[in-house]
Formats: sequence, C-alpha cells, structure tokens
Amino acid sequence: MNKILLFLLLSFGVFAQNRFEREIVAYEKQDSVALPAKGMKLFIGSSSFRLWKSFDADTKGMNAFNRGFGGSTLKDALYYFDRMVVKYQPSWVFVYEGDNDLAGGQSPEEIAAQFEEFSSRLAKQVPGAKLVFVSARPSLARETMKAKQQDLNQRIASISAKKKGHFVIDMHSPFYYADGSLMQDIFVADKLHLNEKGYAIFAKQIQNFVEKHAK
Repeated sequence: MNKILLFLLLSFGVFAQNRFEREIVAYEKQDSVALPAKGMKLFIGSSSFRLWKSFDADTKGMNAFNRGFGGSTLKDALYYFDRMVVKYQPSWVFVYEGDNDLAGGQSPEEIAAQFEEFSSRLAKQVPGAKLVFVSARPSLARETMKAKQQDLNQRIASISAKKKGHFVIDMHSPFYYADGSLMQDIFVADKLHLNEKGYAIFAKQIQNFVEKHAK
C-alpha cells in the first residue's frame, strides 16, 4: 500500500509541476507507436497549432507534424524542449508562442529573451535545424494587446535577421482589412481562436513560406 501511495504522490507531483504534462505524455505514447522520422518539420506551440484541425490536409507534402499543446507559452516550450524538440531531431522548427505569454503579463523583452534561449538550445542540441517564428496574431478578445504583439513580433524579427537559418512568418497583418480594421468573421465564439475561415488565412501564410523557403 505504501508503494502505491508513493507512486500516486510522485505522479501527482509530476502532473502538478506543469499543467501540460498529460498532453505531453499523450504525445509520447503516440510516439511510442510511431515516432516521426528525423529531419521532418516540427510545429510546436500553443492552441493556434493544437486546434488546427486541417493541419494534415494543409501541410500535405511538407513532411511536417504537429505538437501544439494547450495554451502554452515559450516558457512551456523551453520546459519541454528535450522531450518535444530534441527527441525528434527536426530539420525545421516552426514555433507559435508569444500571444499567451503577453496575455499572462510577460513583457515583449522577456519573451524575446526566451526566444533567444530557445534559439541557442536548438543550435546546440539540433545542429543545422532552421527556426521559424510564426508571429503573434491578433484577435478580437485581445485587441488591446495589439501594440505589445507588434512590439514582440518586431523584436523577434530583429533577432532573427541577425541569425543564419532564422525566419519569421508574418501572422499579424493578414487578419486586417486595408482600412486597418480587424476581420470580424474569422473567430469562433470566444473571439480568440480561429474558425475555418481564419485557419484558411493562417494556413496560406505557412504554405507560402514553405513554398518559398523550405521545400
């Protein structure tokens, strides 16, 4: 009985340590059945990736796989770096983080520093892998964060411009009309996450980038 209790306590401690542990373990179970081949394109990030239902169809022929989890942040991506990045030895890493980070109170400066850490660890542990930052996109629920999103996107664009094999996909401006107003019909009821129309725009940005840079 004591051994069982100890096991339960240890298990609870692991899951309590990070709220996304169950999702990561689920991915690991999936990998135990069929581990993605080395050299593929890894998509890791928050719910904009996790909820991308048409991912397989939208990335057909790209040699890509999706490891989006929860409403994660760059801190979470760093926490699971070995288990969700290094293990796969990808040739390209597409990262969508930053939006939740800002909503959680982090500054653009702090997030940019975490991006640099992610970049540094990738260079050391997955030599030759290229890094693509998918910039923070707008939403009706977070319109007041527009300036901070743009600040963050610009900071990471500046960092990436100085590093070989680093790229940024503009995922901010495509969701605005020519008059500068944010599209209203691209979100689900929570006004935060994208609907099918929104994902069509999202996917097109990814597809255009891959066609130009990562075929």
